Amino acid sequence: MPGSPRRVVIVGFPDAELLDIACPADVFDAANRHGARPPYEIRLANLDGQAIHTASGLILQPHLRLDQIPADLDTLVVAGGWGSTTAAGDERVLAHVRRLARTSRRVASVCTGAEVLAAAGLLNGRRATTHWRYAAKLAADYPSVTVDPVPLYIRHGNVYTAAGVTSGLDLTLSLVEADHGPSLAREAARSLVTYLQRPGNQAQVSLFLSGPPPEHREVRDLTAYIAEHLDEDLGTPALATRAGISTRQLTRLFDAHLGTTPGRYVRTIRTEQAARLLSGTDLPLATIARRCGFGSTETLRQAFLDHFDTPPSAYRRVHVRHTHG
Repeated sequence: MPGSPRRVVIVGFPDAELLDIACPADVFDAANRHGARPPYEIRLANLDGQAIHTASGLILQPHLRLDQIPADLDTLVVAGGWGSTTAAGDERVLAHVRRLARTSRRVASVCTGAEVLAAAGLLNGRRATTHWRYAAKLAADYPSVTVDPVPLYIRHGNVYTAAGVTSGLDLTLSLVEADHGPSLAREAARSLVTYLQRPGNQAQVSLFLSGPPPEHREVRDLTAYIAEHLDEDLGTPALATRAGISTRQLTRLFDAHLGTTPGRYVRTIRTEQAARLLSGTDLPLATIARRCGFGSTETLRQAFLDHFDTPPSAYRRVHVRHTHG
């Protein structure tokens, strides 16, 4: 009926990540406080209705059991956390998730909650994401799911998956914006002292930040050289010559220590540096392409489409808006 609340249920379990529950709940609540009409009715549920001991040690009391949730929800959200593998292996949990998903307007997961959706068969044939640390495991365990570890969140049909922890905030803000428009979503974001939302196609982790420098000396020296000489010849033969090894050996070293080829690594670093220049400067695309070692703005554009699934001009508009808007 008109004006009826949008019923949201967040599914928790033992050792759930607290932020995977709190981020969606607080965003929907902030939307209510800033005038969402119809408002969101937010409920936390688990299998037995008993207190949820989260991974941080804090204890949450759910509103109801999963078997008490009626059909026709607006939004079903499955949290992640250390306990997600156990939850994904519990057929009772999966049966309730399947039942509720059938009649929910949309279904979402945060972090490793994607494992529960995958185990329930809700990600079969879909593109999905999860926390970058667990993406390889999700892909190996569920080959029918196309796992992309890069984006903060992904929508495929009416199923949404978020990378983890605070990306659940970004995803939920996008849901609020879809429901109530950008103005209300912006007010909710401001009250939470955060961006309107980081775009879903923003990378979870930059190669600059994804881990410590490689332990292997030649690889470590080359990655430092690459980062400082993006506008120079960084082809595999040139890098191999610089390291004094064969191109075949160079490729083996990059695969062993970085999990990628020299060419792909260079292209990713160039693209990420271009992204920083796009969002942090007013330099023209041609200048950025030249500084980052791309032969042309079209080459830069193709790299952005491959890495961020968006052209550089659109990336700049969104990130400048989120930084200054």
